[in-house]
Amino acid sequence: MRTAMAVFLVLVLSQLVSAQAPEPIIDMHLHASAADANGPPPIAVCAPFPEMPVLDPRDGWPNTFGAWMKNPPCPSPIWSPKTDAEVMEQTIAILKRRNIFAVTSGPAKLMDRWRQAGGDRIIPGLTFTFSQKPTIQPAEVRQLFLEKRYQVFAEVAIQYDGVSPSDPMFDPYLAVAEELDIPMGIHIGTGPPGAPYLGMTNYRARLHSPLVLEEALIKHPKLRLYVMHAGWPMLDDLLVILYTYPQVHLDVGVISFILPRPEFHRYLQRIVEAGFLKRVMFGSDQMNWPGAIERALEGIETAPFLTKDQKRDIFYNNAARFLRLSKDEIAKHRSVAGQRD
Repeated sequence: MRTAMAVFLVLVLSQLVSAQAPEPIIDMHLHASAADANGPPPIAVCAPFPEMPVLDPRDGWPNTFGAWMKNPPCPSPIWSPKTDAEVMEQTIAILKRRNIFAVTSGPAKLMDRWRQAGGDRIIPGLTFTFSQKPTIQPAEVRQLFLEKRYQVFAEVAIQYDGVSPSDPMFDPYLAVAEELDIPMGIHIGTGPPGAPYLGMTNYRARLHSPLVLEEALIKHPKLRLYVMHAGWPMLDDLLVILYTYPQVHLDVGVISFILPRPEFHRYLQRIVEAGFLKRVMFGSDQMNWPGAIERALEGIETAPFLTKDQKRDIFYNNAARFLRLSKDEIAKHRSVAGQRD
């Protein structure tokens, strides 16, 4: 009798937990970051920014921006942890609490730790820039994906190199992604304010335009590609790319938590009202600020123009379709077992 009662109680408790379990979320833009990824920790970021910082050229941008991150002009800034371990532990704790599965990129030494600590919640992404030394070659990229070391080719951050995705020097990498049907996420949009003055000397604002994708998309029509940071602020350029190339998706990335909320909502609302909701995916781009994930989620959750179903599409359904998750994988994400790590 006691055994039967115990089994009954376990079943009841399981049903209660299942009923209260959070719906799964896919974050298409997470980083296995070091604590000093954006400067000596701790540093803070306003999320969202109340306004953008202003430079007096005589002061120099590194000093101005550095002081702004040490003394953020907002009531509730997000402070970075002091150690690499804390960045990882705090980020993974949020992934578990909110039932998030995240496309994660970063240095190989950190990625190994994050994958071990985060388990299936960490979807490994291969980061790429031409400034990496030694620069990984197309044949090496091909082998890494054939060995299933990575699942997504992202974040491709060649904007920081001053290189367009349609530049011939990047074409061999596009060919590998198309041949192996690898989802690819390309940074097209916001870097840090004043990026060229922070050591990123090849960064160019003109590469914010999603139009830089056009020749690549013509040459490689089977690419599964998403625009990271949604090409902000080049909205019209983004819309015409989405219209002309129906396979292109986007993630909201860093604009979901750094832009003043009205600006982010206006930008997202135009995308949705233009008919492209099914191509919008959530991304936090939390870098070394784990708390930014929650602020990014709030950016979607507080959008008054989105229905509950539309929010679910952005948080999960669109990415699940884009990544071609199987029914079994989706069921695991939705199950209680999938939430226990």
